[in-house]
Amino acid sequence: MWSILWHLLMDNQNLPSFFSRLGTALACFFRAVANPPFARDAAVLLRALATPAPAPAPVKAAEPPPERVHASGLFVLSMLQREGRLIDFLQEDVAAFSDADIGAAARVVHGGCRKALSQCLTLEPVLKDAEGATVTVPAGFEAQRIRLTGNVAGQPPFRGALKHHGWVTTAVRLPALSESLDPRVLAPAEVEL
Repeated sequence: MWSILWHLLMDNQNLPSFFSRLGTALACFFRAVANPPFARDAAVLLRALATPAPAPAPVKAAEPPPERVHASGLFVLSMLQREGRLIDFLQEDVAAFSDADIGAAARVVHGGCRKALSQCLTLEPVLKDAEGATVTVPAGFEAQRIRLTGNVAGQPPFRGALKHHGWVTTAVRLPALSESLDPRVLAPAEVEL
């Protein structure tokens, strides 16, 4: 009789009502009291349900390839190539050229690279003083902005000669790169027809 009641109650809904659950509980109670194998199986089932299931391993998002991670850096390098032919200059073996030829090439590379940098970055010196000037480095200075060289001893403030004024970027203007472009291509091959 209990099993018939149980089936009737369970067939009516996906989630059983209170009375359906009560009927199931009573049916299980009486069956467990009268049937030891059923009680053993029910106990195993209850222990399995009480043990939390292991959490699924988090799904790692696929990491983009290095050229996508560093696409903006590759873009700047491609601009330096496009405007100043920097890669061509650096890949050339200049040992066979005269100093005058290298100097002439350096002027072209310098002008183009300077133009490319100014298009995508605003640069300012870290220290405004002229190179060679005596400067004071205060206590609490930022080690990323000022590097001490030579005989560094004691505690700041330090006084020394400015060997290089350093550079800091104050504005960055890089375009969003299309996913259809291959950022590894720094300069396409040119074929004249």
